[in-house]
Amino acid sequence: MVERRKEVVLDCEAMSEAELVSHVRQGVRDAFRVIMQRYNQPLFRVARGIVSDDAEAEDVVQESYFRAFAAFHTFRSESSLLTWLTRITINEARGRLRRRRRQMVDLDEVETAQATGALVVAFPGGRPMDNPEADAARAQIRLLIEQAVDSLAEPFRLVFILRDVQDCSIEETAERLGIRSETVKTRLHRARRQLRAALEETLASSIRDTFPFLGRRCERITETVLGRLSKTYGWDDSASESFVG
Repeated sequence: MVERRKEVVLDCEAMSEAELVSHVRQGVRDAFRVIMQRYNQPLFRVARGIVSDDAEAEDVVQESYFRAFAAFHTFRSESSLLTWLTRITINEARGRLRRRRRQMVDLDEVETAQATGALVVAFPGGRPMDNPEADAARAQIRLLIEQAVDSLAEPFRLVFILRDVQDCSIEETAERLGIRSETVKTRLHRARRQLRAALEETLASSIRDTFPFLGRRCERITETVLGRLSKTYGWDDSASESFVG
């Protein structure tokens, strides 16, 4: 009589980062799904801080996940997984900017568009408001903040997003960007000073609601990346072998 092998149901949601990494290397699809769900928003915010466009930032995050999966065997846990993914995302976003320049994009037109808010659109998935008027007012405030952040030079913009939007510590920001803690403090000070010149103090309470990446957007990017991995690596829900390395 052949003994039927028991199926083991993994609770990836409850796993630590190290456990998730281990299971991704074994080809467990849900482990990579949980990683994306945890880190979609911070990576999207970093990408958008560089490319200043919602759709392109989403593309950057998707491509970064794909590159990260292919290179998972190189992750040595010397830094956090989020730090490693952030660096991949920054490299991908900056690479796109370099390709833009090689294609002779008129940077003056880009700067003009940013200044007028042409590249800044409302984000879906925000919290419901008590009434349409309050919803519209909050959306307008968020747009003003996003336009002001877009106007910052990239080094200041990234530090501001990580420290004040993502609420990272100085040490975490320095590690993710590969700069000194003192540099983080200096850049954040300059970023805040420039933003204060563009915004009223009453807008400060809305800063943490900028650049969200929740709900359907988070779900869409997760499913898109998993679908692409399935086509490339033949990965399905029952896979037990490692596709990395």
